Formats: sequence, C-alpha cells, structure tokens
Amino acid sequence: MNHRAMDAVLESPAESGSVLGKARLILEAFGLDDEDLGLSELTRRTGLAKSSVHRLSQELVRWGFLERRGGRYRLGMRLFEIGQRVPRQRILRELARPFMEDLLQATGQTIHLAVVDGLEVLYLEKVSGHRQVGRPSRVAGRMPLHCTATGKALLAFGPRRLFDEVVAGPLARPTPRTTVAPGLLEQELRRARELGYAVEYEQARIGYMSVAIPLAGATGTTVAALSVTGPVAAGRAERFAGLLDAAGRGVTKLLGVRDV
Repeated sequence: MNHRAMDAVLESPAESGSVLGKARLILEAFGLDDEDLGLSELTRRTGLAKSSVHRLSQELVRWGFLERRGGRYRLGMRLFEIGQRVPRQRILRELARPFMEDLLQATGQTIHLAVVDGLEVLYLEKVSGHRQVGRPSRVAGRMPLHCTATGKALLAFGPRRLFDEVVAGPLARPTPRTTVAPGLLEQELRRARELGYAVEYEQARIGYMSVAIPLAGATGTTVAALSVTGPVAAGRAERFAGLLDAAGRGVTKLLGVRDV
C-alpha cells in the first residue's frame, strides 16, 4: 500500500467509513508504477471488504474515475481532466514551462518545478532531454523535502514551522549521503539562504546533484521551487545557479501579477 492510501486507512472510522472515504482509498491505492490493479489487490491495499471495493469500483468506472480493462482497473481520464483544472498547478506550469525549456537548452539536464505538499516535494512539471536521471522522477511524483534541492529551497525560504514539522520525526535516508541530522540540515538551509539557492550532492540519487531556487508569488511568499538535476561534476553548482537565477527572475515577474 502506498503511503497516501495508508494515511487514509489510519484516519478516523467516520472518515474512512464514509462512501467518499472508501472511494478515496480505492483511488489512492494506485501508485505511480501501477498501470492497473486487480480487485484482490485493491482489496488488500485498501483494507475494505471485497464486496465494497467491487461495488464502488463499478461506480467509479461509471463516473470515469476508473477504467475497466479485462478484470483489472486503472485510473480514468476523468481524473486527468479534473486535475488539469487545479488553478495553482495550472498557472505555475504555464508560467514556468517556457523558462524550463530554456534551461534545458542551456544545460542539457533535467529541469523540475515543485511545490510543498505536506512534508514532501510534489513535482508539478519536468522537462528533460534524451539523457534521463537514473530512476527517473515523474510529474506528480514525490520525494522527502530534506533530501532534494527543491525541497531544501522550499524549506530554506519557507516558514520556520515547516522545518520544525520535518525534523519532528525521523528523516528518511534515500542514499548514504542524505543529511538526516536536524542540526546539519539547518546549517545547509542557512547556507542556502546566504547563497540564494540550495544544492544537494547525491542525497537523493547516487551520482547526481541538483541545484534549486525558490519562486515567490505576488505577496513575496515562496510558492514553488525550480531546479536543475544532472550528474555530479565540478563547477556545475555555480553555473546552474546562475542560469536558474535568470530564469527565476522571469518566472517571479510573471507570478507577481497572478494569484497562486
């Protein structure tokens, strides 16, 4: 079961026992790598009765939120259609995309646009060439805030309470180089504020580094982060930071007149 479905299972009985709560469990049972799931697997991941999963899955198919393929289910196009209407996601992607394409041309590396969702980075957009980052990131994918450059930028230039919430629990260690000591993480964030950008070396993936800058909205509050990710190489952090700074100024100028 993926972590979001697990969170829903652990909610109060009143929430997870409602029809909407059960439908949410079914939809969130699908992970990024799941093209389709059978009834038995949906039942196992949701913890619901098989009869309830079958009945609600049929309803979700009728609504277009699920699609039936043989005896298996997959997420439906209706979810994609509704998702494209989310204002914050749509506006950020539309404004940032041209600058992300410019960064791809200038660096040849992978470009990410991300926001905070809970205690994780949620990727809204990704632009890359033929050379992909190992274990490729995905739009709508998630990573812990503390180990990615986008996450560090969002932490460094976001509210203090977000940092406090992140370090209140154990920090995951995706690689042996991931910073998991709160004191060391705080030092990294202080350095990011001094430089104006965040850097991570092999903290999310061995062999790769990322540089990220914060993007501010109309009120000056950090609303997203923009990053460049590529293989570790000397001198890249400063070069990437300079290119990101120019792109960030362009995106921020446009965000200044939009409500996100």
